[in-house]
Amino acid sequence: MAKAQTCHPLDPLSAAEISVAVATVRAAGATPEVRDGIRFIEVGLVEPEKQVVALADAYFFPPFQPSLLPRIKGGPVIPSKLPPRKARLVVYNKKSNETSIWIVELTEVHATTRGGHHRGKVITSTVVPDVQPPMDAVEYAECEAVVKDFPPFREAMKKRGIEDMDLVMVDPWCAGYHSEGDAPSRRLAKPLFFCRTESDCPMENGYARPVEGIHVLVDMQNMVVLEFEDRKLVPLPQADPLRNYTSGETRGGVDRSDVKPLQIIQPDGPSFRVNGNFIQWQKWNFRIGFTPREGLVIYSVAYIDGSRGRRPVAHRLSFVEMVVPYGDPNDPHYRKNAFDAGEDGLGKNAHSLKKGCDCLGYIKYFDAHFTNFYGGVETIENCVCMHEEDHGMLWKHQDWRTGLAEVRRSRRLTVSFICTVANYEYGFYWHFYQDGKIEAEVKLTGILSLGALQQGETRKYGTTIAPGLYAPVHQHFFVARMDMAVDCKPGEAFNQVVEVNVKVEEPGKNNVHNNAFYAEEKLLKSELEAMRDCDPLSARHWIVRNTRSVNRTGHLTGYKLVPGSNCLPLAGSEAKFLRRAAFLKHNLWVTPYARDELHPGGEFPNQNPRVGEGLATWVKQNRPLEEADIVLWYVFGVTHIPRLEDWPVMPVEHIGFMLMPHGFFNCSPAVDVPPSPGDLDDKENGMPAKHSQNGLIAKL
Repeated sequence: MAKAQTCHPLDPLSAAEISVAVATVRAAGATPEVRDGIRFIEVGLVEPEKQVVALADAYFFPPFQPSLLPRIKGGPVIPSKLPPRKARLVVYNKKSNETSIWIVELTEVHATTRGGHHRGKVITSTVVPDVQPPMDAVEYAECEAVVKDFPPFREAMKKRGIEDMDLVMVDPWCAGYHSEGDAPSRRLAKPLFFCRTESDCPMENGYARPVEGIHVLVDMQNMVVLEFEDRKLVPLPQADPLRNYTSGETRGGVDRSDVKPLQIIQPDGPSFRVNGNFIQWQKWNFRIGFTPREGLVIYSVAYIDGSRGRRPVAHRLSFVEMVVPYGDPNDPHYRKNAFDAGEDGLGKNAHSLKKGCDCLGYIKYFDAHFTNFYGGVETIENCVCMHEEDHGMLWKHQDWRTGLAEVRRSRRLTVSFICTVANYEYGFYWHFYQDGKIEAEVKLTGILSLGALQQGETRKYGTTIAPGLYAPVHQHFFVARMDMAVDCKPGEAFNQVVEVNVKVEEPGKNNVHNNAFYAEEKLLKSELEAMRDCDPLSARHWIVRNTRSVNRTGHLTGYKLVPGSNCLPLAGSEAKFLRRAAFLKHNLWVTPYARDELHPGGEFPNQNPRVGEGLATWVKQNRPLEEADIVLWYVFGVTHIPRLEDWPVMPVEHIGFMLMPHGFFNCSPAVDVPPSPGDLDDKENGMPAKHSQNGLIAKL
C-alpha cells in the first residue's frame, strides 16, 4: 500500500524534516534583512488528529490493529496514503522583536530556494503580539559575554577582589513579570552571578560563591546592558574546602573503597521489543516521542488483556510545565521563579547519556533532534533511556497451615530522560508495571542556588550551609498532562472522573461500635467542580471511568490517580509569579480534550503580563465532564528546606504519583507473572541459583 511517509504520524521530526522546515521558513522571508533576523526557538511535530493516528495504527504500521477503527457496514474505505506530516515552528525575529508561529507541510515539492528544491510548503504564518518566546542557550552565552565586558560590572567585581573575568559565571534568568517594566515589548534578562576560585579547574563548583548586591538588566534583543547598579557590597564567600563534588575532591579527598561491584546482566537480552518508536513489553504497548519543550512524551498507551484484546489507557502522557518559586523576599531571590519548560525547554536541555548512562542493564537509547538558534540541526545522542528494572517483590503469600508459599518478583519497564537547567538536574521517568500500574516520577538533584551573607548575618528564609553562604527555601512544582482514553477507541469520548474520599460513619444505629468508615464517590460534573486538592486525611484519589464498559461485577472500568506526597504554593495569593502560574493553585484540574490546550500557563509564560492565562482561563468555560474525552492535569510538588547535607550536591529527591487500574481488570494481571529464576534460593550461599557474577552489560 502506498504511504505518504515512512514515519509514523507521531514520530518526532527527523533531522532531515527539521532542515526542510527551517529552509521553508527562510525561503518565505520577504527580504534578506528579514531572513537575516530570523532565529529559531522551537521546531516540533504538528501532532495529527486522533483519528489519523488510529488509521495509521490500523493499516499502515505494525502491529496493524484494524480493531482501532469503528466497524462500518460494508467495510471501511481505506485511503491509499496518510495525510502529510507538518512541522510547527516558533520563530523570533531579532531585528523586529516579533514572535511568529509557522505551520509547514513537509511532504511535497512546492517551491524553489536559492539552494535548490525543498520539500516544504508554508500553510500558515501568524505573528503573536505581546509575547516573548523561550530563551536559547546561544542568547545565554552572548549575555554572559556582554555582561563580563561591561566596564561598570568589571569594576564592581574588582571591588570584590576579582579581576579575572574567566572566573565569573553569569546565569541569565528570564525577567518574569513583576511590573510594567518587565513587559514583553522588550526581551529582558536579569542575570545572577557566581565566581569560581580556579580558572584551570573545569569542574570547579562556581555556585559555591554567589555574587550579591549587583543589579543588571540586559536587553537580549540588542545584547546591551540597560540597567546597572552596585547596590550593596557583600563579601564573596570564602572558598569552602567541601565545595567540589568530583571524585577525590570531597570530604578531605577520600572516596569510599568498601563497595564491591554490582552487575546487572540479562544474558538472553531484554523482554521488550522495539520497532522504530513503537514499544512492546509484557502486555503493554505504546509509542515514544520527544519535544523540545516537554522532553519525553508517551503516546497510545494500551494493555493487551486476553480475550478483550487491546485496551487503551491513555492517548498522551507528558510533563508540560514546571515552576520553581523561592521563598526569600530579599533581592535577588524574590524574583527567582523559573518556568523551566516554558521559559527554557526541558527537552532542549536534555543530556546525552552516551558516556556512562544513568541506567543499568540492557539499554535501548533514542536520539533527539532539535534546531539551534540559527536554524542548524543538533542531535542529542542517547537522549532517552529505556530499560527493565528489578523492583523487589511483586506479591507473596504463604499458607500458614501448609507452609507452602508463592512469590513473584516485580519487574518494571522504565523510560526516562534527564535535563539540566542552570544549577538543578531533573530526571523524568515513566515506569510500567506488570500489574497494570503506571508510575510517573521526577528525581531532583544537582546543586543548590545559593545566596551570600554578610559576616555574622543569618537569614530565616534559608539554611546556612557554610560560612557566609546560605540556601534559600524554595518549592518545585511539576505539571503532568494526561490525555486519558480508558477503554476508549480514538474518537470516542466515554470517560468521566469520580473523586473518592473516605468518610467516617456518624455514630448511631449504623455505627454502634464507632468503628465504621467507608469510601464515598462523587462525580465531577464540570470543569469548575473538578478543581481539586489533595487530602491525605481522607485518602482522596480520583478515578477515570469508562461510562460504557463494565467489569465482571457490573461496575464501570477505570484507572485511578493516586497522589504521592504533595504541596501547594506557600506564597501569598498576591505573589507576582502566581499571575503567570495560576495553575499551581490546585493539585487537580480536569478539562475536555481540546487540541490547542497544551500549556497550563499559556504557550509563552516568559514576561507574560496576562493574569491566569492558560488552564485557569480555559476552565472558566465550565465545560461538562460527565461523558467526555478527559484530560487530567495533575500538579505535584515538593517544599525544599535545604539541609547541611544537601551541600555540595543535593542527593536525589523523589516525587510523583501512580495511575492504577481500578476495576479495569477482572482480576490482578499479576497472577500471570511467571516465577523468576531468582525466586529460587541457593541455600548454600544465599545467592539466586542462576545468578552469574560475570558478564558484560549489554547495550542495544
